[in-house]
Amino acid sequence: MTKPTVFVSGATGYIAQHIVKQLLDSQKYNVIGSYRNTEKADQLRANFKNNSHLSLVKVEDLGHIEAFAKVFQEYGPKLDYILHTASPLDFSAKDLENDMIMPAINGTKGIIQATVNYAPNVKKFVMTSSVAAVMSPLPADRDPHKKIVYTEESWNNRKLEDSLNNAYSAYSYSKTAAEKLAWELHKELHPKFSLTTINPVLVLGPQCFDSNAAGKLNVSSEIIDDLLHTKPNDEITNTRNGSYIDVRDVARAHLECITNDNLDGHRLILSEAKYTMQTFADIINKNFPQLKGKIAKGVPGSDKKAIEELPTVLDNHVTKELLGFEFKKIDEIVKDVIEQVLKVQQL
Repeated sequence: MTKPTVFVSGATGYIAQHIVKQLLDSQKYNVIGSYRNTEKADQLRANFKNNSHLSLVKVEDLGHIEAFAKVFQEYGPKLDYILHTASPLDFSAKDLENDMIMPAINGTKGIIQATVNYAPNVKKFVMTSSVAAVMSPLPADRDPHKKIVYTEESWNNRKLEDSLNNAYSAYSYSKTAAEKLAWELHKELHPKFSLTTINPVLVLGPQCFDSNAAGKLNVSSEIIDDLLHTKPNDEITNTRNGSYIDVRDVARAHLECITNDNLDGHRLILSEAKYTMQTFADIINKNFPQLKGKIAKGVPGSDKKAIEELPTVLDNHVTKELLGFEFKKIDEIVKDVIEQVLKVQQL
């Protein structure tokens, strides 16, 4: 019996590599992944030991509306599921609208249209969005004694003209606009496939392969690695904070969308709990005695009060009930990241 084929866009990305690994480890699927960087694609093939169930195809320009059409004209009839993880993330971009926002929008529009036109057997389309598409900027007149609650029904209300001041605002707008477009196109085109979007908070956890931990980590995990390069008397701030989720749980949620029909048509907020930088520092200093006295310790335990005072609440109980599995806790996540970095970088 032929295995179903899953297309993973942006297959060399941090989350996508874990998705590909879980797909291949299950031994249930063939995987076709897209990439832009040939060197990264070669490394991915090598890391997966040239697995015969993994093929990689080049998509040169994510923002070109026909980019995926060219690929799907050839591979579309083979595809059963689409996991669209690719999205531009370049905080050094100078032209925020053309380098970050429009590629995200055009990439989403292009791959959905290509799926409709050239991939008649696709049953499910899963899009990696972000909590940035859920949470709006805090209003200036908010009641400081009242929490702002976000759910799977919430949308970021940031306007385009307010999104071009800095890269993070542009990124938030790009994720919102791309996801809204996906839902609009799905309603307008009436495709045979279902749509589910996955909206993770800060994604942490080890790199899929040790070789990826040899230098600078991905943007999110780098904030944990940064603590290894502090000095004992450096300050640790609780002002850098938010919610976290493990990358392996994000990958698993994508696979669950393939097999669980109850997830069709849903937005899923992936979040376990909140953190501050002090949270990470406490875990590292407690679990890695070889680092004690060499890195910053801050004010142990001060994160608890800071977390309680955070003004926002992510209520994702609906997502957790739909997925039906427990997310990894921060202690396990931080320990796994640090153990990998210490092993590879020999600090």
